[in-house]
Amino acid sequence: MRSFDEIYDFAVDRHGEDSVEARADVEVRAGVELAAIPDHRWLSQMAQRIFSAGFVWSVVEKKWPGFEEAFEGFEPDVLVTYGTEELARLQQDTRIIRNGQKIQATLANAHFVQEIAAEHGSFGRWVAEWPEHDMVGLWAALAKRGSRLGGMSGPMMLRFLGRDTFILSGDVVARLVAEGIVSKKPTSKRDLQRVQEAFSHWRAESGRSFGAISRVLAASIDA
Repeated sequence: MRSFDEIYDFAVDRHGEDSVEARADVEVRAGVELAAIPDHRWLSQMAQRIFSAGFVWSVVEKKWPGFEEAFEGFEPDVLVTYGTEELARLQQDTRIIRNGQKIQATLANAHFVQEIAAEHGSFGRWVAEWPEHDMVGLWAALAKRGSRLGGMSGPMMLRFLGRDTFILSGDVVARLVAEGIVSKKPTSKRDLQRVQEAFSHWRAESGRSFGAISRVLAASIDA
C-alpha cells in the first residue's frame, strides 16, 4: 500500500494541485454541530439520497421544496402517525416523485430516526458520537436499522450533512484495488474492515479528513 503522499502525487500529475485541493475541500462538521442538527433534517437528507438513487439528482433537487411540503417538513413525530390513507395521498402527490417503495422507505425511516433519538437523545448525537475508526460500522447500522440506506445512500447522507466519511465511488474502489487493499468492490465485513484500516492509516499519515482522502484517491485514477 502506497503512502498518501504518493497517491496525492498521482492525483496532482493528472489534474494539477489547485484542482486536487479544490476537490479535497469537503465540509466536515464538528461533533457538537452534528448533534445540533434537528432530527427532521436527518430524515429529509435520508429521503433525498433515497429518491436520488438511480435517478437524475438535479431533478430531485428541483422538486425538493415540493417534497418538504408533501412530507410536512419531514418531522418524524408527524410521519410516524401516517397510515394507509396518508400513504395513498403521497403516492398521488404530483409535488414529489411518486415511487411507492421509496415513499414507504421514508415513512419507515421516520420510525428509525425516532427510535434512535429515543435511545441517544437525538439522531444527530448518535451520528456524532459514533467512533471515527469505525465508519463502516455506522454504514452497517444505517443499512440494518434504516430502510434503503445501504449501498451509497447511507454514506452520502452522512457526507451531505457533514459527518466525515469516505465514499466508495468507482474511482476510489479502483485505487483501493490498485493498492492491493481489496480485489473488487468491497461488500464483505472483512473487506470493508480492510478499507477502514487503510483510510484510518492515511488519515493519521496526512492529517486530512476521510472525505478529502477519498476525493484524492478518486482523482489519482485515470479517467
